[in-house]
Amino acid sequence: MNQAKTPRLPAALLALTVGAFGIGVTEFVIMGLLLEVSQDLQVSVPDAGMLISGYALGVVVGAPLMTSLTAAWPHKRTLLALMLVFTLGNIGCAMAPDYSTLMLARVVTAFAHGTFFGVGVIVATSVVAPERRASAIAIMFTGLTVANILGVPFGTWLGQMVSWRATFWTVSIIGVLALLVLWRFVPSKQAKTERVNWQQDLKVLRRAPVLLGLLTTVLGFGGVFAVLTYIAPLLTQLSGFSESAVSPILLLFGLGMIVGNLLGGRAADRRLMPAVLGSMLLLALVMALMSLVLQSPMWMLLFVLLLGVASFATAAPLQMWVLNKAQGGSQSLISSFNIAAFNLGNALGAWLGGWVIESGPGLAAITWVAALVPMTAVATALL
Repeated sequence: MNQAKTPRLPAALLALTVGAFGIGVTEFVIMGLLLEVSQDLQVSVPDAGMLISGYALGVVVGAPLMTSLTAAWPHKRTLLALMLVFTLGNIGCAMAPDYSTLMLARVVTAFAHGTFFGVGVIVATSVVAPERRASAIAIMFTGLTVANILGVPFGTWLGQMVSWRATFWTVSIIGVLALLVLWRFVPSKQAKTERVNWQQDLKVLRRAPVLLGLLTTVLGFGGVFAVLTYIAPLLTQLSGFSESAVSPILLLFGLGMIVGNLLGGRAADRRLMPAVLGSMLLLALVMALMSLVLQSPMWMLLFVLLLGVASFATAAPLQMWVLNKAQGGSQSLISSFNIAAFNLGNALGAWLGGWVIESGPGLAAITWVAALVPMTAVATALL
């Protein structure tokens, strides 16, 4: 594709970013509402944290399943169908009468996540020049980061002031808006998702570089979510912030995500492997140093910002790396598997953080325990 004929921000790419924004809000907003959900549904905070793990596991199961079911569809139809599932799932969350129903609704919502990003990445990289593919992925993922800087703090504030259910009703409205934007701007003549050839794709998935790439993704984001899942208790119980301060502080994390995401995309376009290793080392360093400042409100503000930068600096490099290693297989399927790997890391991280609180050294140890996880990711990547 000739770069001169390619606009810097194609409308389809911006539409994908809006869809990513809606998905990002529903995935991350629950972190700021753990206390409200646990009190309303009368479950413990770690049990409420498992709603994050449930969502993440829904992505892991839903990514290959939904990709296979929609393989013969045009990209636009697939994206619209997935956003409809997302919207209905959030309505189910808003209406859930108990913890089990809320968990089920979260899992249903998550089924749309992996394939949306898997197909979305293929569309995003197809509408830009080849040398800007990683940056296109980063721009799409900016929807997730903007969700954290705008959607999640607003959703957290709304949940605290009105009800956590009001937050999910609002996310449902975002889903409807995303449906309209995708319908309007994603080209109807966009190519179909590649038909899944499981025999060939399983051969690709069994390649050592692909498996190690997926494992690196799991470990990298496992460390992030061990901390991020319990950021509200860390800020209120250890750093001394009020519950009402959690929402504004999450703005800093979201701002850091935007910066880190775009920097990671540019770094990956230049030198992919150094971008993967460097972002992982930065993430481990930030979380390790964060352990030293948990009792200092001012320093914690800085490190929440840095955690956002470090965590999403890894996203585009990891996604691009796995796609490069998986040549010869269905790119949409492989891409959705890597999105599933991100979310498997989220689930394991949420579980790890809960274990540290309930059975391990306690809440104050989460950050240094989490710092060990991306270090194992670095060792895996070096293989």
